[in-house]
Amino acid sequence: MPQQPPSPAAVAEDLAQIRRLRLASFVEATTLLVLVFVAVPLKHLFDYPLAVRLMGPVHGAAFIAYGWSLVTTVSGGGWSRSEIARLGFAAFLPFGGFLNAGLLRRKRAALAGARP
Repeated sequence: MPQQPPSPAAVAEDLAQIRRLRLASFVEATTLLVLVFVAVPLKHLFDYPLAVRLMGPVHGAAFIAYGWSLVTTVSGGGWSRSEIARLGFAAFLPFGGFLNAGLLRRKRAALAGARP
């Protein structure tokens, strides 16, 4: 039995999921950079612990939002194990979220090309 092409609504939802994942990736990466390169030096070099107390929970919320967005996006299928691992691992690296922009752009382009 031949496989049915995805409905326009399903493709639109997948595109929206990838767009949300990309946004969450950028926010998570930005908050990690601010935490590591601004807040932590302020705490240790200038005795200003408030920066970490403020930025820590902001980054924590961004990290959880990214994780949730990753799970909801890849649960729809169409992602290889290596792509999922790359997206997950990037959350732990400074600049990692920015490095995933190309992968997410290619996935969006492939889905957009599959529109009926």
